[in-house]
Amino acid sequence: MFASLWIAKTGLDAQQLNMNVISNNLANANTNGFKRSRTMFEDLMYQNIRSPGETSSQNSIFPSNLQIGTGVRPISTEIIDTQGNLTPTNSFKDLAIDGNGFFQIILPNGKMAYTRDGAFNINQDNQLVTNSGFPVQQESGIIFPNNLVNDPTIGLDGSVTVNLSSEENGTPEHIGQINLFHFSNTSGLSNIGNNLFVETPSSGSAIESKPGTEGTGSIKSHFLESSNVNIAEELVNLIQIQRAYEINGKAISSADQMLQKLSQL
Repeated sequence: MFASLWIAKTGLDAQQLNMNVISNNLANANTNGFKRSRTMFEDLMYQNIRSPGETSSQNSIFPSNLQIGTGVRPISTEIIDTQGNLTPTNSFKDLAIDGNGFFQIILPNGKMAYTRDGAFNINQDNQLVTNSGFPVQQESGIIFPNNLVNDPTIGLDGSVTVNLSSEENGTPEHIGQINLFHFSNTSGLSNIGNNLFVETPSSGSAIESKPGTEGTGSIKSHFLESSNVNIAEELVNLIQIQRAYEINGKAISSADQMLQKLSQL
């Protein structure tokens, strides 16, 4: 009887964690480049009362086993890295990845992070940065000159060109290259907030590629990638979680009532 209480408790804990993950997905439904997560579970150890093939007291062979499970536990929160919709914008600084890959970001501690959020800006040093002020790729990053005739052009292959003032006859000049980075196991990346991921031993090391090569996508300027959260799907998942939570709660309530009756005997 006590076992049933603990088994149902593991179910409640599992559904609470599942609810937290889905709530975070819904909270980020409008976050650029956000990738939703899902929780993975596995059953706990089993109490083996009888094994298949054992001989009964009547000298017959049991054709099946008799086992009692001890509950469930979460094993991972998996990143679902499907493509989000691409939304057009009016800024050349807005970049979307159409396909596989991440932008590389330099953190203040010098370490590398990776993002799908291409809502970039230009800081006081004319450097391409995230909205948190972190430089995009390489220590020197992408730096735009002051004497521009019009907006820079960022090609599908990540090449950055600018038209300079009449001093240079307005000739397009290549000033940098934005490459993409991909991983052997995207689900192994660790989320650190600010739309950023860092590599782990499970993800493997970042592999740098020119956009459009080695399985990476292309870069689209004047576009942003939306979150890949499907609100309708997440709401359906919430209903399923609510039902599962109620059922586990009823199991605890039923076990408690049975214990009360036993104590009254």
